[in-house]
Amino acid sequence: MAVSQPLIFRKGLDMKEAVAGELSAAYDSRVVDGVREQDYTYVSGRLTVHLAREFGFCYGVDRAVDYAYQARRRFPGRNVFLTGEIIHNPHVNDRLRAEGIRFLSDEGEDSAALGPDDVVILPAFGVTVSDMAQLSAQGCTLVDTTCGSVLNVWKNVTRYARDGFTSIIHGKIRHEETRATASQALKFPNGRYLVLLDREEAAIVCDYIRNGGDRDGFLTRFGKAASPGFDPDQDLVRVGCANQTTMLMTESLEIGEMFGAAMRARYGEDALTQHFRAFDTICSATQERQDAVIALLDAHRLDLMVVVGGYNSSNTCNLARICSGKAPTFHIAEPGALLSANEIRHRPVGAPSTVQGLEAVGQNWLPTEGPVVIGLTAGASTPNNIVGEVIRRLDTLANQ
Repeated sequence: MAVSQPLIFRKGLDMKEAVAGELSAAYDSRVVDGVREQDYTYVSGRLTVHLAREFGFCYGVDRAVDYAYQARRRFPGRNVFLTGEIIHNPHVNDRLRAEGIRFLSDEGEDSAALGPDDVVILPAFGVTVSDMAQLSAQGCTLVDTTCGSVLNVWKNVTRYARDGFTSIIHGKIRHEETRATASQALKFPNGRYLVLLDREEAAIVCDYIRNGGDRDGFLTRFGKAASPGFDPDQDLVRVGCANQTTMLMTESLEIGEMFGAAMRARYGEDALTQHFRAFDTICSATQERQDAVIALLDAHRLDLMVVVGGYNSSNTCNLARICSGKAPTFHIAEPGALLSANEIRHRPVGAPSTVQGLEAVGQNWLPTEGPVVIGLTAGASTPNNIVGEVIRRLDTLANQ
């Protein structure tokens, strides 16, 4: 028997008012509201906390979480699944599990067993073309929370592939968003992609564009980050730049400039448009949070910075990278990481990016005498209640 076409919700499920109170109770913070009212400054005893003016939940994340709660309320008698983490924040994902939403990424869950009676939420990062096709073919009811900024990148990658350009994607090959973005290039027979993590990798590829090189060595280095059958001698002749939306903005723009310069050197200025394209696909919320933390660092003399967010949150890790150049910086996942005035559990800035992150315990992180001034920001997947609890914990430790 043929499976009927799936029902797909992309603009909510008409349950926004029904879940508004629940969302507010779960994720809002009176402490944060009060800090905003005091010009983003919290003062208590010897402690001063300066909060970045843009931080925490962005529109896309807020929308994704809202839709997940709406889905659970809309379909009370049915199994509701998420393909994986809806966002990179353990607190939010654990709350969704507590609501009865099951994660297909958890052990024991099998997406192949799903059917028309099942509801599947697609995360803010999006899913690959093949995963979407599978879930659709199985007739699942789909709640698509893919962020609009991600969809914008997909449009550009699709355009590149259609026009015969290889997509050069600045991102992390294991990140859900980058995998989903790369899959968009493969919708066309000659679609190609290459994922680059940083300037160092970009420099290697740009040198190959200029001068050629060892093809086999290139494929050994980048094979796992490239589309099937990738041939650098053919697939680097025409390239278009894109990025994972949560990467460091300045780095994405610099990589784009590096490729433009390499193509100009190889083919000349007059032929540049035939060989190179670039679009600014940095998420506006990511850029606003990066700009805000730079402004905070420039405006205040800080003893240290605290950056709050999941260890596998790319945008949070990049906020920590920005801060570490100006002040001692601690990337923490949750308030409980502030173990004591002497010890802090944190992800060292620049640690390898893995699913679990790399955690360490720092010593003597909080000045013990005199006034202490701390800068604070949070990644786009961190809710206000977590930020508020961090402020309370800092107050307790500084003034005990």
